[in-house]
Amino acid sequence: MRNRVTQKMLENKADWFNQIMHRPTELNTMSIVDGRKKWKGNIGHYHISYQNGGVCLHEIVSEGGGVRCPVGSYHRPKRELLEAMDNYMEGISDVGRDRDLFRR
Repeated sequence: MRNRVTQKMLENKADWFNQIMHRPTELNTMSIVDGRKKWKGNIGHYHISYQNGGVCLHEIVSEGGGVRCPVGSYHRPKRELLEAMDNYMEGISDVGRDRDLFRR
């Protein structure tokens, strides 16, 4: 019997992606403009999206909060997403070794 995949496991893996790829660690940045709070999406940040009982890895692509789904375009069961995230990282690691993507 396989171990249960939890929300925390997925969030930790997304945080790890942000860390090793030198991405922003926070989803948004808040600033005060003319006495009002203004939120800006941190481009490149990875986070987990939850919808209708499924999960998806999202990457912020615009300051307005637009996202892309780098491992599929739908919300899926947690175990399936964890496996997709592992495969995604394996592919990035293979390319990264050749191109020094993880060094800064």
